[in-house]
Amino acid sequence: MASSPEDDVDVYAAADLRSGAPRTAFPADGMPPRAAYTLVHDELMLDGAARMNLATFCTTWVEPEVTTLLAESFDKNIVDKDEYPRTADLEKRCVRMLADLWHAPSTSTRGTSTTGSSEAAMLGGLAARSRWRARGGTGRPNFVCGPVQVCWEKFARYFDVEIRQIPLRGHALLMTADDIAAHCDENTIMVVATLGQTFTGLYEDVRAISGALDGLERDTGLDIPIHVDAASGGFLAPFTAPDLVWDFRLPRVKSINASGHKAGLAPLGSGWAIWREAADLPDELVFNVDYLGGNMATFNLNFSRPGGQVVAQYYDFVRLGHSGYQQVQSAIYDVAAHVAQGVAEFGPFELLFDGSPARGITAVSWRPAGAQPFSLYDFADRMRAHGWLIPAYPLPADRQEESIQRAVFRHGFSHDMADLLLADMRRSLDQLAKRPPAISMTHADAPAFNHDATPMVPLS
Repeated sequence: MASSPEDDVDVYAAADLRSGAPRTAFPADGMPPRAAYTLVHDELMLDGAARMNLATFCTTWVEPEVTTLLAESFDKNIVDKDEYPRTADLEKRCVRMLADLWHAPSTSTRGTSTTGSSEAAMLGGLAARSRWRARGGTGRPNFVCGPVQVCWEKFARYFDVEIRQIPLRGHALLMTADDIAAHCDENTIMVVATLGQTFTGLYEDVRAISGALDGLERDTGLDIPIHVDAASGGFLAPFTAPDLVWDFRLPRVKSINASGHKAGLAPLGSGWAIWREAADLPDELVFNVDYLGGNMATFNLNFSRPGGQVVAQYYDFVRLGHSGYQQVQSAIYDVAAHVAQGVAEFGPFELLFDGSPARGITAVSWRPAGAQPFSLYDFADRMRAHGWLIPAYPLPADRQEESIQRAVFRHGFSHDMADLLLADMRRSLDQLAKRPPAISMTHADAPAFNHDATPMVPLS
């Protein structure tokens, strides 16, 4: 095919790139693919490097075979199970594998893929609310939790459920079993236990919480189920802390949500909700649709969704298996322990969590050890100048006078990268010690962070 005159023009000299990009109004005319790609590609260069973002819990590295499968599956709508039966079957296999991994009494239980663990968490909450109503519950329902990810606040607000967040007592950083009973009543639809708290990375003691609820039932007759928010821990504890009892081995645990695109190693857009037994997901919440070519059951907040993330998740499961996940996750914990040792040796910090597999996720968190001539927000700002994103933020509402810092380590973060991180941390601390800020930054001065601690973008 003969080339057009535009094909011979250097892309940066072409007319389309000799003016600013469309920003506020829909463009009247288009531009050639090469020019459009260059425009968008060059703007994205100004984003931070995802693998240096130690704020996010999300996957930032995948094998090249995963990107190939994603490209091959970009046009598959996973809700259309009649048109894409093999993709639908991969989803079923993943559900059965997760039911097995989390010790469900039967792998025939119900479960679904979602766009992430936030959607999966809300589905678990909706099922708990429906079961409560079926038992005769009236009035306004509530659920009890400790410091939680913002999706639970969204669930409470969007679905008119009272959220009862237990205040942190003393030096505790987690919800404890001793505080459960005082916050539960006949309208409590569930207690949400977190396996990998957003603030610190620590695991809440699901077994002890279950024991406290057993005692409450003996004393009052209240039978309150547990939903485990295992956004990250659900893909870590089974492989690196197998003796930790937090899952369906506890009969009181009725549902679990997890994020495939976090420690599950899948690309962004992958989550899972699994119920202990089929009856724990009430039929009234399942919709049957017949306008995509066949009669299909669906239980999601979204409808059309990409199938590639489920395909990639299944690839991870068969690519790695139990032994492979154990090897990969153990390597990440080794990196976390290495960084924790370095942070402890720096001096100005007190470790809150050292990345121990039995205690939490692949993260390290710390706070100032006594008075310092700079704040954690100053330190985070210095690290940002080196390309690293490590958020500083206050603890929950009842402890907002305390600020902490947390770094999350993920698949693809090597020991060598950890050494580079520690060197930049040391360099930043030396700079702050030599030239402390005249006025230290506070939480009000720092960038806002959402539940994954990535910067929130204003609409204007």
